[in-house]
Amino acid sequence: MGWDASRPVPWNRLLKEWLIYAVILAVVFALIFRGSVFSIVAGLLISAPLYLAFGYVLAKFGYQRKTLAEMRTPRASVSEPTPEVRRAPPPTRRTAGGRNRRPPPSRKRR
Repeated sequence: MGWDASRPVPWNRLLKEWLIYAVILAVVFALIFRGSVFSIVAGLLISAPLYLAFGYVLAKFGYQRKTLAEMRTPRASVSEPTPEVRRAPPPTRRTAGGRNRRPPPSRKRR
């Protein structure tokens, strides 16, 4: 798809996703780098405009990720054909069509 200036940008979703990302990374970085809290917060704050700008460009190009609800329950599209039921292949000389054509075991001679 090409750039379309009229496409809406899901700002609320982008902000919510970035906040979740920032909180998780703040906790991880605080556990790993215990002394430099200021640099952790500064780095995360710098990442916000980058994330939002990247999300804006992707939205204008038509990219839309699935929500968690859409990933949990895949919905069938009307335009998609229904999958065919797979049937057993026709019998061949080697498969004998499912019948047992082996000769009965011979009796033991005494």
